[in-house]
Amino acid sequence: MPLAKVNGTELYYALEGPEQGEVVMFSNSLASDLRIWKFQAPAFAEAGYRLLRYDSRGHGQSASPPGPYSMEMLALDAVGLLDALGLEKVHFCGLSLGGMTGQMMGAFHGERLLSLILSDTTSCTASPEVWDERIQMVRKDGMAAVADATIDRWFTRAGQERLPEEVNEIRGMILNMSIEGFCGCCEAIRPLDLRRAISGISARTLVIVGEQDEGTPVSEAVYLHERILFSELNVIPGAAHLVNVEQAERFNAAVLGFLKTLKTP
Repeated sequence: MPLAKVNGTELYYALEGPEQGEVVMFSNSLASDLRIWKFQAPAFAEAGYRLLRYDSRGHGQSASPPGPYSMEMLALDAVGLLDALGLEKVHFCGLSLGGMTGQMMGAFHGERLLSLILSDTTSCTASPEVWDERIQMVRKDGMAAVADATIDRWFTRAGQERLPEEVNEIRGMILNMSIEGFCGCCEAIRPLDLRRAISGISARTLVIVGEQDEGTPVSEAVYLHERILFSELNVIPGAAHLVNVEQAERFNAAVLGFLKTLKTP
């Protein structure tokens, strides 16, 4: 089992693909794990990239130390994993919570990035009380208390009908999520405000968002795009929050197309 001891915890990871390829590091959303990137793994490996997927602190098969956690902690986890694997620079692709970690990487650890992909994420928590409510619900009634509402935010109704197996697998991730890990990461998201910090991101950046994402809507992606100097924006139709699952082919084409533009002719 590939576990790396970093930053006072243990992170589960998968490193695969061509050994000489540039590394794309994938960071998952809250209440999911590295399996959400399964539709990216074969496409990126075929394109010549090496993939580093990992379960964020408190998620999947990574350890769930007592919270609260912080965004600084989650970013240092990512840096620590790179150090443990001897990786100097990567293309960092984060979705939702992973995108918040990505913003931290871009703003404060930019020397470790070849590029940055921010998917369905935000730079600021508009309603901190929402996270207090979720913490209270989960502490009282477990992850089942938030599973249905999470699925409805993550997928359009059409997507849920079209991808029943994928939706059920992700529902299982939510239900099996560590309560301590979930609440710890909620505590990290609750005070989030990177609105000033993101203006310091110098890496070439792709901002992606599902057109029907209600949790981190298109307006949040536009905000990121307008404040990150070397960025471009791609709005993907027919998708809500988990755009990389609901519209995997379009997501892959967008990211691989972006990465191709970075290569020296």
